[in-house]
Amino acid sequence: MPANATRRGFLQQSAGVALGAAGLYELVDILAGSPARAAATVGAATLPEQHLLRNVRVLTDNGVEIDTPPLHHQLVTAKLRVARTKAALRKGQRELEQVLREVDSRFPATPAGLGLTVAWGLPFFRRFVPGPWRRYAPRDLRANTPALLDAIRFPSDPRSLILDRNDLVVQLRSDRLDHVTAGSKLIFGRLGELLEVTSIRKGFVGGGYDGSRGLPKQMALKAGIPAASRIPDSAQLFLGFTSSQRSALGPGVIANLETLPGFTDQWPDGYFRNGTTMHLSHLYLDLERWYDEFTFDDRVWATFRPRVDVPAGTQTVPQGPREIVNVEEVLDEIAEQGFTGHSAAMQPETRLTADTVDNYGNRYPSGTALIQRPDFDTLDNPFAWTARPAKDKWSAKPRAGVHFLAYSPTSDTFHRTRLAMDGRYADGTIVPPDPNVPNRGFNSVMETTHRQNFLVPPRRHRSFPLVELL
Repeated sequence: MPANATRRGFLQQSAGVALGAAGLYELVDILAGSPARAAATVGAATLPEQHLLRNVRVLTDNGVEIDTPPLHHQLVTAKLRVARTKAALRKGQRELEQVLREVDSRFPATPAGLGLTVAWGLPFFRRFVPGPWRRYAPRDLRANTPALLDAIRFPSDPRSLILDRNDLVVQLRSDRLDHVTAGSKLIFGRLGELLEVTSIRKGFVGGGYDGSRGLPKQMALKAGIPAASRIPDSAQLFLGFTSSQRSALGPGVIANLETLPGFTDQWPDGYFRNGTTMHLSHLYLDLERWYDEFTFDDRVWATFRPRVDVPAGTQTVPQGPREIVNVEEVLDEIAEQGFTGHSAAMQPETRLTADTVDNYGNRYPSGTALIQRPDFDTLDNPFAWTARPAKDKWSAKPRAGVHFLAYSPTSDTFHRTRLAMDGRYADGTIVPPDPNVPNRGFNSVMETTHRQNFLVPPRRHRSFPLVELL
């Protein structure tokens, strides 16, 4: 047997073990328990979108509505091991869809069940379905580019950043760790000859609801993370502020490819209608600097915008349409204060600039968010498991970080957002100071290690999209 085949077999056995190994993350169930959720039955009607969950509980904090995401999250990236023939690809499509339907039959697509999303990278489309991809790839009408773009480096990214080249990623999320484990082992255990795992990324979000202690502080303390004791007791994420307030997340189907007029060519009957694009990256967080060098007011201002005045300990700061700023206001804040906040810097690109009626007849006021973020905290360093530990600089020592995900109508929408974080706007405005200086929002406490863009097809085309058109 060739040496590379032997190594591949060993790695996939190792990946299989890692899929079933909870490690520190088994503490999530012990520390948080399962939050109250609306009941859902297996086999209930599913949404045409893969990326949307039903029965997400809504709570109120500081007068602001917040979604309560699932506690457990896992991402598994992979490459395909299949011949580039019509017969082999269609066989793979049938096999994957059969397994996905088996997962669907066991768990409803809810936080109490299992959220399952399969997204595909440009390496898959270019290598396996180049002809159909040229004909059916969604087009970004606003930017005059493909809707799915290669990931890029941004001004404040470190030189060590890795731009990944995976064929696909499977996202699993649930309040139950055993649901995540069962789903991932069913998919990658059953299809081990077809899907070669390249990384496993695990994490958590939340707890801290209804007055209980949040997961970030408890998990960081258990892992021995520096500055863990400074994390607020009921924080949803390591940095101490609520990320899932409803007014800061795109509502309903707004992030779909086809929803907003003028964004893509997928309305009314595009192949990828009911799909979206996904950005995936991993970031380390310097919690020592965040909590030791920044006062509470400093953290609020760096996160949101200068001069925001909230009581000490506030975690949910309003981010609705009334709190939105434009580029001119960002420039004014830079002139007056010498800096701007993370949210303020991005708002000119992340919010609707006028009242809008979408293609489905939904009405959105100016200032409505465009992007949906199912990101989560992690103790991975940088991943729970990787097929290339040396290149990824893998370590078994826990480290505070975030697996960042963003669903947006196009990759360009996310790129505009991330460039705005560095003071580069789509209208050509460049905001001083340099994006790498400490007072540019979060930048001084974040280090991005990996990133890649994916296309999330609609549920009906989630398995080997476009293969049936070969």
